[in-house]
Amino acid sequence: MATVMELKATARPSVGKGAARAERRAGKVPGVIYGNNQPPLPISVEDRELRQRILAGRFLTTIYDINLEGKKHRVIPRDFHLDPVRDFPIHVDFMRLGEGATIRVSVPLHVVKAETSPGVKRGGAVNIVTHTIELECSVDNIPQYLEADVSSLEISYSLHLSDIKLPAGVKPLVREDVTLVTIVPPSGYAEELKAAAAAAAGAAAPGAAPAAGAAPAAGAAAPAASAAPAAGAKAPAGGDKKK
Repeated sequence: MATVMELKATARPSVGKGAARAERRAGKVPGVIYGNNQPPLPISVEDRELRQRILAGRFLTTIYDINLEGKKHRVIPRDFHLDPVRDFPIHVDFMRLGEGATIRVSVPLHVVKAETSPGVKRGGAVNIVTHTIELECSVDNIPQYLEADVSSLEISYSLHLSDIKLPAGVKPLVREDVTLVTIVPPSGYAEELKAAAAAAAGAAAPGAAPAAGAAPAAGAAAPAASAAPAAGAKAPAGGDKKK
């Protein structure tokens, strides 16, 4: 069951740019609740509280009960806008959640056990290729994040979405072969591999067998004159007979 947070809000009596600016001057952030086959509901949220929720992280994957004048609305944040200069929230959108609803969410990826990766121990670095993953799940089963365990990755090896076990009832909306994390080699790694291969080839050369039919090396000793004939060889013709 997903954790549900509470957020207080007030109804906005009027809409439009002028009304939104007036709300911001009063220390509030204009917003709207929509969806679930109901009309949009303009609201305002305290700027300080909303800013804290956004900066805490996981804002867009957290379910909220918005307390609006004594009535609670089960919602999930779908978008928020920040001032391009001063970086504070200027608008927020919430989507109503009906009972048993299924939604699409973007969930962050957390890399774990990087310190035990053999590739990292050899000087490689963790490269996160995919930072967030699009998922479809029920509103009661929204994962806060997905874990990517890289403890077995060597240099130049990768972890894909198919290597991660998703929670029950959670379906990915991207290809299962999408690359999530790779272990990139350190600087000069290719040159080290070439040098190691050359050294291995040089070490194997002295023990190599001579090619078939090769002439004996210069200076090789001739067979001794007194060497015994090979077994089964015939005696030379015209030899003396024993009397």
